[in-house]
Amino acid sequence: MAQGESRRVRKAVFPAAGLGTRFLPATKAQPKEMLPIVDTPCIQFAIEEALASGLDDMLVVTGRGKRAIEDHFDRAPELERAVARSGKDDLLDLVRQTADLVDLHFVRQKEPLGLGHAVLQARRHVGDEPFAVILGDDLIWSERPAIGQLLAVYERYGTPVVAVERVARERTGAYGIVAVAPEPLAPGVWEVEGLVEKPDPEQAPSDLAVVGRYVLVPEVFDLLAAQGPGAKGEIQLTDALEALRRRRRLVAVEFEGVRYDTGDKLGYLKANVDFALRRADLGAEFAAFLRERVAALSPTEGVRA
Repeated sequence: MAQGESRRVRKAVFPAAGLGTRFLPATKAQPKEMLPIVDTPCIQFAIEEALASGLDDMLVVTGRGKRAIEDHFDRAPELERAVARSGKDDLLDLVRQTADLVDLHFVRQKEPLGLGHAVLQARRHVGDEPFAVILGDDLIWSERPAIGQLLAVYERYGTPVVAVERVARERTGAYGIVAVAPEPLAPGVWEVEGLVEKPDPEQAPSDLAVVGRYVLVPEVFDLLAAQGPGAKGEIQLTDALEALRRRRRLVAVEFEGVRYDTGDKLGYLKANVDFALRRADLGAEFAAFLRERVAALSPTEGVRA
């Protein structure tokens, strides 16, 4: 596809093969993507975001021990019969809605060789079409779906798009960081002039960190396939994006919304609290509990390990 030429994006790729070591022992026998935010698995939020943005062909890249993801989006006849016998029609509808949400495709990443390698596993399914990549660990609450915001920018400029968020300088070593042009193309939209994976704070070209939403073109697969290991000995998507940027324009979008890193314990807790507070069935009572609990904490109890 030529520079500046855009096609409708239909396909979304969800890398979900990570080991989840930051959540051991909880993730010893269950995928980290199935950890719930209140009562909904993290990966379901990502799938629903893609659906709300008009994406209708979805591939989940899994690994060993991730069968629970497939089961979650499948029918569960025994469970449905048990719930039906109990007369809980609302729960029955909920179980069936999850199974009917979308038809998913699955492929395995046979070795945990990094995010870039996981994306490369989608090559055959994606073919020659542009596609979205959504990382379930980056849960984003927003009025407009975050990937939908990137799709709108892709449609306008006809070139690959990455989501970025400003982070504290001391945190740049945890992210891919972009260098951008002095002036934005539009409010919150920047032309990328360079990317570097996990730079030391004093070497970071900006405080704009790439986070888990991308709209990419199939050209990136050739770059990933030819790429050697980068940071941590893994095939880094950031390195392929830098190579892609040298060939064609790449833009970054400061999305509207609140991001939660649910792959981090503190981020996961924050997401559960905020999502519970936003719910009509839980918010008021949960807020009252939190106020009471904070008031009851002694000064030392609140910081106890």
